[in-house]
Amino acid sequence: MQTILSRVLKNSTFITSIISILLGILVGAIMMIMAGYDPILAYNALFASALLQPYDLGETIRTITPLILIGLAVALAFRTGLFNIGVEGQVIVGQLVAVIIGLKLGLPPVLHAVVAIIGGGLAGALWAAVPGLLKAIRGVHEVIVSIMMNFIALNLSNVLIRRWLAQGTDSTPEIPESASIQMDFLSQLFGGARVHVGIFIALVAAFIMYYLLWKTKLGYELRAVGYNPLASEYAGMSVKRNILLSMMISGSFAGIAGAAELLGTSGYQSIQATFTGIGFDGIAVALLGANTPIGVILASILFGVLTYGGGNMQFEAGVPFEVIRVVFAAIILFVAANISGPLVNLFSKRRRDKHRARHLD
Repeated sequence: MQTILSRVLKNSTFITSIISILLGILVGAIMMIMAGYDPILAYNALFASALLQPYDLGETIRTITPLILIGLAVALAFRTGLFNIGVEGQVIVGQLVAVIIGLKLGLPPVLHAVVAIIGGGLAGALWAAVPGLLKAIRGVHEVIVSIMMNFIALNLSNVLIRRWLAQGTDSTPEIPESASIQMDFLSQLFGGARVHVGIFIALVAAFIMYYLLWKTKLGYELRAVGYNPLASEYAGMSVKRNILLSMMISGSFAGIAGAAELLGTSGYQSIQATFTGIGFDGIAVALLGANTPIGVILASILFGVLTYGGGNMQFEAGVPFEVIRVVFAAIILFVAANISGPLVNLFSKRRRDKHRARHLD
């Protein structure tokens, strides 16, 4: 039994994530107590408001949807040895292309939405191809280029909205119903919430990532290049091609996230003074989910519940939403610190001591 438990602790990042979540929540509770709030009341309001009513559950699912896709984008890049910190910009261009297709193309229902989703994914892939290409050909670090691409995406989107798409306002007109991915059935099921087809797209994307990386030759090459580019090149793999493909596939997930969020929730794109931050949340989701599809889904559920419930927590318990951001940060800090390591070492040491004592006897 001890051997099995030791192996579980040593080999599973699930334990690390669970302990990190609990410690993050504990840090948030300590902060609330220090500020004069009741943590039990606050957390009860948070989880109850996010999960117990049909409308709130639907809105929580809507919040989870882009987190899954963006988390997959970051996780896929991580798995292949790249750091795609440009997902925020890829989300923006995905939204931009989706709204352009929605407004400028007159297509039948369903087909219109499908073309807009595909267009958003292609836009994200091409946007991510720039840092991927520079990394592959010139060796320029993808973090630097992708950060710059975020700012280009933000300002390019604002310029196009102001000078071309908007009609004297700070936002585009609302897309026609033919391009929307909202479903009356889902909305009625969740009490009028804005839950949309994007959640199914996100789950399919998680399966695609799993199948691609672990069940195909291309996925093996992508992971191999990430682990050791020199050995992969010696084995006959094209390192440059795989770096570019990895960034483009990652960017396509982010672009689809932006397109789905626009087509399923707001229906229009506004001029943004700054980044939404959702792209950067994807980095935290991927880290907490250990860069695996199922882990990303579970981490997205946690972050979605905390994000939506945290907003209601302000009204019901009077606790500022910034406390939830501290919880996020603490969770990621504990994950990065690999706090399960000392537990594994302690358990292994005790097991060795007992074994040594039996041997001496």
